[in-house]
Amino acid sequence: MELATLVTIGLWTLAIILVVVGIAGLALPALPGAPLLFCGLVVAAWAEDFAYVGTGTLVTLGILALLTYPVDILAGALGAKKFGASKRAMAGAAIGAVIGIFFGIPGILLGPFLGALIGELTQRRQLQAAGLSGIGAMLGFVLGAAAKFAIAFTMIGLFLVMRLG
Repeated sequence: MELATLVTIGLWTLAIILVVVGIAGLALPALPGAPLLFCGLVVAAWAEDFAYVGTGTLVTLGILALLTYPVDILAGALGAKKFGASKRAMAGAAIGAVIGIFFGIPGILLGPFLGALIGELTQRRQLQAAGLSGIGAMLGFVLGAAAKFAIAFTMIGLFLVMRLG
């Protein structure tokens, strides 16, 4: 086998691994999902010397990857707002989401809830309203996760359209 063929196979293998790990990273807190997915798509484009997927597409994919972060953080706050949370509870949900990342899956699930709960308790001190804010933050987190996966599959779809189109 030629060296060029081996390099191409190696690049495609690396690209597939990065894309798969990137998708897993959207759900697992220890892995930076969107950046790994983006890197996998860049390596796939590189494997074909950027003949099908060029700079414009890669910039668009990069922007989509970056969008997963504000979606993740804002989703909990907006979910809390939908359940009548105060601004302090929404801020708490966003802060809880960021802090929760460092505590694995339990932190990711409970961070927005606890942040909204604490924020609401410092504002109103009514446990029922605070609990509803926390539930809204958790629901927002779930919707945010769904949005992150939608963005990821949009990235893959765009790449495939450019590659196969």
